[in-house]
Amino acid sequence: MTNNPNQALFNFDDTTEIICGVDEAGRGPLAGPVFAAAVILDPQRPIIGLRDSKKLTAVRREALAEQIKECALAWSIAQCSEQEIDTLNILQATMLAMRRAVEGLSRTPTLALIDGNRCPVMVIRAEAIIKGDDKVPAISAASILAKTARDAALDVLHDLYPHYAFDQHKGYPTALHLERLRLHGVSPVHRLSYAPVRAVLAANT
Repeated sequence: MTNNPNQALFNFDDTTEIICGVDEAGRGPLAGPVFAAAVILDPQRPIIGLRDSKKLTAVRREALAEQIKECALAWSIAQCSEQEIDTLNILQATMLAMRRAVEGLSRTPTLALIDGNRCPVMVIRAEAIIKGDDKVPAISAASILAKTARDAALDVLHDLYPHYAFDQHKGYPTALHLERLRLHGVSPVHRLSYAPVRAVLAANT
C-alpha cells in the first residue's frame, strides 16, 4: 500500500476490479445504531452530484439515495445496535457495521475503498482513504445511503420516544438533546458507554 492514502484514487486501471465504496454514519450520536453502507457504482450509469453527505441538503440526499439504489450495480446498508456499541466500543462497532455492509452486497467486490484512516478486517482487500467521502464517488454514494438510512431510523425512534426530539438532532449531543436527556433520563436506545449518558445515569442514582 502506498504511503499516500489518496494515491488509491489513481491506481485502479484494471477493469477486472470490482470496487465498492464504504462509509458510516452515526459515530458521534448518544443514541441509536451506527450505520454503514457499501456501494458498487455502475460506470455505465454515472450519478451526477455525488459528494460527502454532510455537504448536501436533506432533500438532495434523499433524491440521490433513490438514484443510487436505482443505478448502482449493488448496494447494501448495515448497522450495529446500541448494545453492540456499548459492548464493543464505537470504533469496533463501526468496523463491524462496515464489514456487514460489504458482506451484504449482491455482488462480491475485489476491493473496498473505506472512508477514513482505518479498514475493517475482511476477506477482500481494503484501502482507507482520508476524506474519501468527498473524493471517491463510490464512497460518496455509501456516505449518502448510510446517512439517509440512519436519519430514517432516528425518525422511527422519535415516534417511539417523542420527548427526546430525535427527529431534530438525530441523536447528536446538541443542547436540546442534552436538555431532554437530563429532563427525561436515559431511554432504551441511548448508548450507555457515552460520557453524557453515563453522567445522567450517575446523577439519577
